[in-house]
Amino acid sequence: MVRYELVDNDLADVRFAVSPLNEVVLSLRAWRDPGRYPLHLRWVRSVNESRSALDHETLLALTDSRLWTPDFLNPRPSSPLTHFDDELARLATIDPAVVVRDLRAVHSAGPLPRALRGPVPRVLSRIIDALAGYWRHCFAPHWPRMRALLEGDVTFRARQISQHGLAAMFNGLSPAVRLVDATVEVRLRSRLQYTRATNGGLTLVPSLWTLNASTPASEAEPPMIIYAGRGVATLWEPQPLAAPGALAALLGVVRAGLLVALETPASSTELASRLGVTPTAVNQHLRALRDGGLLVGVRDGRSVLYRRSPLGDRVVAPDPASWQG
Repeated sequence: MVRYELVDNDLADVRFAVSPLNEVVLSLRAWRDPGRYPLHLRWVRSVNESRSALDHETLLALTDSRLWTPDFLNPRPSSPLTHFDDELARLATIDPAVVVRDLRAVHSAGPLPRALRGPVPRVLSRIIDALAGYWRHCFAPHWPRMRALLEGDVTFRARQISQHGLAAMFNGLSPAVRLVDATVEVRLRSRLQYTRATNGGLTLVPSLWTLNASTPASEAEPPMIIYAGRGVATLWEPQPLAAPGALAALLGVVRAGLLVALETPASSTELASRLGVTPTAVNQHLRALRDGGLLVGVRDGRSVLYRRSPLGDRVVAPDPASWQG
């Protein structure tokens, strides 16, 4: 069991944050043992072809049969708006001794896998490159959808605190977590045990890839609890597009629904994932809407994000005043 002693039982000592890097690394558990993550099988199948371009050896070496991952790859995020590129850049500054400590902690039952042997700078560079490729091919197209669920969980927990208090929020995170007086207890499946004060704050991090609550393996790491976010069961289900009847009659149900949804920019891959169809099918509709002046496309790295144009805004929510000459 890990115990975190809250300083003065102060609400300000508890904060929520979201970490793209945490999610990327923890998702490797579903690669190693997909049967334990049946809710993510649709995603696993959807990225199967993309995985052929990745450094499998290094990525799979970052977890073990217990599904542990290195602490330095599960950093404490600073806010709910953390960016993957920023977290990846910070990895290059990690103390080599910490890298060795954490990799050996994961693979304590035997020697390090071949991909993790050698000079630490070279090993760390290989890990960073492997994670960057994994993010680009398998995560980035789906991250807006994942992030929305995680941010929704944070909003729910904040509402719990305001309505029912800190204890109710902690006791609702997981059966393995509870607040006793001013101490947060986390019951782990491993034999890990330590107690420390939360000087500097306790960070609560929702995740899509944990079945139970977890903490850093090392007592030296900043206090953090990773817990299962709400609503994971619905994450990969196709989501029907809502559209007003008149607009659907004018443009067709799918195109009208896309136009309504694209108040917030999204890529064709993300939209295809939401709908449970191929990107090719979505692209046909997006091109038609763009050619009609209702959408604009903006390149974002390797992806194109589509959003409504001013004309598209007026079609979805027409302003009667604009009709008057």
